[in-house]
Amino acid sequence: MIGQIANSPSGAVISFRAQPKSSKTGFTLDDAGNLKLRIRSAPVEGKANKEIVETLSKIFGIAKSRVEMVSGDTSKQKRFLLTGIEADVVEGILRKELGL
Repeated sequence: MIGQIANSPSGAVISFRAQPKSSKTGFTLDDAGNLKLRIRSAPVEGKANKEIVETLSKIFGIAKSRVEMVSGDTSKQKRFLLTGIEADVVEGILRKELGL
């Protein structure tokens, strides 16, 4: 399994490390194989978290209203609930996104 993806009663919870102020947007794996999401925004006034919601919505093909932060509001380590989508579907999309 890629990173930390788990089923919950409402959908899938995905854990990753955010990398703000990146030149590109998207998921990568770090040297240890941990999931990382690169975003362009700086972590100022919630702009990075807003971009994360938009990016997750786009990557997983779900409405922004179905992407909810579980933890990590001010931390680089984030957990998001993707409502109405199962962990195995999330993993399949991530594998495609990462080219695995």
